[in-house]
Amino acid sequence: MSTSPKIALLEEYALVARTLSAPARLMLLEQLAQGERGVEALAEKTGLTLANCSQHLQQLRRAALVTSRREGKAVIYRLTDTKTLDLMDLLRVVAERNLTQVDQILRGLSDGQDAPEPITREDLARRLAEGSVTVLDVRPADEFAAGHIPGARNMMLAELERHLSMLDPSTEIVAYCRGPYCVYAHQAVTALRKHGFNARRLEGGLPEWREDGRKVRVNGD
Repeated sequence: MSTSPKIALLEEYALVARTLSAPARLMLLEQLAQGERGVEALAEKTGLTLANCSQHLQQLRRAALVTSRREGKAVIYRLTDTKTLDLMDLLRVVAERNLTQVDQILRGLSDGQDAPEPITREDLARRLAEGSVTVLDVRPADEFAAGHIPGARNMMLAELERHLSMLDPSTEIVAYCRGPYCVYAHQAVTALRKHGFNARRLEGGLPEWREDGRKVRVNGD
């Protein structure tokens, strides 16, 4: 018996959904949202073995969520479509609204307190133009160098306590990181608020800022 067009379509949609069902593949998508990378770099960033990383990348490629090119002997991967960012964020929104465990985890990142509402990218752009905000990029230094919000300071979570004296307590601080699945910004805001700073995180991260068409600075520009 032949498959109906509807069932055939649903099978293809389900392929994408099944591909997103592994945490390791979500981590790889998060990394590729920062920019294209080779297998070795992706394995190092995610803590996966090279073999495991390659297997997950093949699954992502079968679902057309990533594509690749050759650069000498290396295979370089990137997101096929920036709409994948919307899909990743929608997963976050649905989970946060409906899964109690997600709320508990997020509250744990805020030491059991209600976290302040994130600032929108539109509001941050306006505040940056006014010079009325301090922006912290809490991603690793190599990701910051590859692209960051103009005017942002790179200050990883582990460095935060040592550099509090560099921050103006009278100015609001906005922290951002990789995007919807990155917890660094949540943790940075919690740490800053413990020390009396007025801190919030950015809605989304660098990939979403860039996808809005906003300027991104690369070290060396």
